[in-house]
Amino acid sequence: MNLTDTQAAILDFIASRIDADGLPPSQTEIARAMGFASVRAAQYHLEALEQAGAIERIPGKARGLRVLHRGGEEAAAPPASGGDALRLPVLGRVAAGSPIGSAAGPEPDDFVLLDRNLFAPAPDYLLKVEGDSMRDEGIFDGDLIGVHRTNDARSGQIVVARVDEEITVKLLKLGKDGIRLLPRNPDYAPIQVGADQDFAIEGLYCGLVRRG
Repeated sequence: MNLTDTQAAILDFIASRIDADGLPPSQTEIARAMGFASVRAAQYHLEALEQAGAIERIPGKARGLRVLHRGGEEAAAPPASGGDALRLPVLGRVAAGSPIGSAAGPEPDDFVLLDRNLFAPAPDYLLKVEGDSMRDEGIFDGDLIGVHRTNDARSGQIVVARVDEEITVKLLKLGKDGIRLLPRNPDYAPIQVGADQDFAIEGLYCGLVRRG
């Protein structure tokens, strides 16, 4: 089964969502996670995955996806010895500065093979940092940060958050004055999340990789 990197990333995303939530993602969620400009792009890759025998699409259901095969060279488990290897897609960018419009580019930039023990908890994907608002946490421009996909976080944790479709990495603070996203660089102002804004936690920061 020959899959492109994008198709392998989508297959992994579908399987991880089924494992975590008990149901597959919608096509809209797949498009957003992969950074596609339209749902039609997600449909195209799902059709290719179905033709490859990796998934089954159930007609008439919004989340009618079933993973049939996670094998094949492109979708296989991490190609390294031992059980501590992670093969993670680099899905795009995240702002450590002013928020940017999307967490992911049109396709994964690449895949990186990493030691699971470098992270806690285990990440689902990597994002490339743009900006230096988190420098006092040791997160610098150009770093790859591991993101554990979850919608739940505690005050004081570093999160990847979405505010009105813009994505940023910041320190989460929950209090009587509402939700604030704090930089770790005094040159940047905190983000106060308004009650009328669309806010969501996309994931938890769980470690980084710095390429030479």
